[in-house]
Amino acid sequence: MLSQFHYVLRSRRDGQYLTARVTEEKTYLLLFKTDYDALGYVNAQVPDAGRNFAAEAVGAGQLKGLLQRWSFHGVGVVEDILEPRVEFLRLD
Repeated sequence: MLSQFHYVLRSRRDGQYLTARVTEEKTYLLLFKTDYDALGYVNAQVPDAGRNFAAEAVGAGQLKGLLQRWSFHGVGVVEDILEPRVEFLRLD
């Protein structure tokens, strides 16, 4: 989480971000270390949906505002795109 930029996936259709819903009330924004990891993740998990998403860079300074604006409970940093392995960090 200490790098300057992370990447998120955003729907080309409705502008929604790719998230993980841990519980009915708790949604976490998925973050990726590189743009190709982000696109590789969606292509590996849901191959037919890959063309519907675009990778966007998010700076460390933008992240807090993004989480608050969309009411996310935290972030899920995707460590491995093939397994997948995600580290969830809660926003406090």
